[in-house]
Amino acid sequence: MKSTDNLPRNDDGTLQSFAWPGGYPIFYLAADNGILCPDCANGKNGSECQNPECQDEDQWRIVAAEIHWEGEPLVCEHCNGEIESAYGIGD
Repeated sequence: MKSTDNLPRNDDGTLQSFAWPGGYPIFYLAADNGILCPDCANGKNGSECQNPECQDEDQWRIVAAEIHWEGEPLVCEHCNGEIESAYGIGD
């Protein structure tokens, strides 16, 4: 299993929702290339993402965090919530 030590975390150990400074929206990428919102990545919304028993399942194993800079909102593959981009859709 790949270490998640490099993921952006808050002081309480939860995964961040926004990058600081700037407040840019963060999304998480699972090993199966699925996109997760910060709430689902933190095991909220009924997600099993933070359940140690599920960490070998690619759909819950987080491998990266990225800022959603520009474009259409991304859709979380667990809760179907939208992750808005920092700068909108563009021209």
